[in-house]
Amino acid sequence: VQLQASGGGLVQAGGYLRLSCAASGLTFSSYAMGWFRQAPGKEREFVAAVSRSGVGVYYTDSVKGRFTISRDNAKNTVNLEMNSLKLEDSAVYYCAADRRYSDTIYLSDYDYWGLGTLVTVSS
Repeated sequence: VQLQASGGGLVQAGGYLRLSCAASGLTFSSYAMGWFRQAPGKEREFVAAVSRSGVGVYYTDSVKGRFTISRDNAKNTVNLEMNSLKLEDSAVYYCAADRRYSDTIYLSDYDYWGLGTLVTVSS
């Protein structure tokens, strides 16, 4: 199984980035998908999740109204659109796949992880 995240980069505060995660080696539609992030010196934290069908979505409070998670089961991809970026959004962002649950916020519930993509928000 491979989860390849891309789309990170340097952006000014208030700006926009779109992250993508391409999945291979698994039956993508059988997995709920999540995005997590980890800032330097901090623990990895939940950002957003999307159900297998794409209908159910869930966000951590700090990104509600700014981030949008979506998936395309035909292309085996999950995306995270990030608007109104803040300095505190700077982190390495990871996508993850969950076979057993749905919309879960817990790292331990996810079966597979990608390597991450770095997002840096500057002032």
